[in-house]
Order: sequence, then C-alpha cells, then structure tokens
Amino acid sequence: MLRRRRGAKEPPRGVRPMEPLVVDSQLVIPARHLHWTAVRSSGPGGQNVNKVASKVDLRFDLAACDTLHPAVKARLYSLCRNKLDADGRVLITSQRTRDQLQNLEDARGKLAALIKAALTPPRPRRPTKPTYGSKLRRLEGKQHNKHKKQSRGRVRLDD
Repeated sequence: MLRRRRGAKEPPRGVRPMEPLVVDSQLVIPARHLHWTAVRSSGPGGQNVNKVASKVDLRFDLAACDTLHPAVKARLYSLCRNKLDADGRVLITSQRTRDQLQNLEDARGKLAALIKAALTPPRPRRPTKPTYGSKLRRLEGKQHNKHKKQSRGRVRLDD
C-alpha cells in the first residue's frame, strides 16, 4: 500500500502526477509541479469521442516552482497569461491525436517550448535615427499629398 508523508497535500481526485519534465540539459522541472488529467475530447469522432477520454489537460504550478529564476517566471507569466487557470497554474491542453499518451507527450512538448521561450531574455531595443533618404522620401510624400489636396479646390471660371 502506498503511504503518504504527514502533511503532504494530496492532489485532487482524477489528477495524476507524472515524471519530471526535461526542458534542456541544465533545466529539469520537478514532477511535483506537474499534474495532468484526461477528459473527453471535443469535435467529431463518432462513437469513440463519447467513450474515450483522450484529451489531456496538463497543469504546471508556476508559483510553487523553485527551479526557475524569478525573471524567467515573470516572462513565462507574460507569455501564458491567457493560459492560466483560476489557481494561477499554467494550463496546457492537447487533443491532437486519439491516443492519450501521445497527447500527454504533445502537451509536455508545448510546455517545454514555452519554458524555453521564456529562458531567453528579450533583446534590448537600440534607438535608431531615420536615414537621410527616408527623411527625403517622407517630405516628398508630404509635398505630393499637399499638391493633390490643393488641386481639389473649387473650379474658377475666369471671364
């Protein structure tokens, strides 16, 4: 029989723990921050769609994860702000295939790609000046528009 440590929180019913997520050679997300559930997939599929729970919901507890740097967490929050559930966990879904395990691996791959994207800091913007040629083209365009609008005036009949 499986024994739990005292005081250890039990995951909600139907939520399954999993193995650690290897993002790259230096970063591994511990399994305690990842949980997944299988639900019925939407869309066409005949009788199979009503019987088989092949869609996978993968939840990553970003706030509790201590392996990520705070700057990486902030970038990941901004990348995933529309993928957060009510508890503040990142929710990744996959229903690409009819196989539950393939959908789980697809969801894990999506999460790893999101974390990799958050690992690289954004490049700082270097302010640049417009070139001389671009300034001339802008001013020529303004002159062209000026002449075009001036020609729209009333027609005068000289007697």
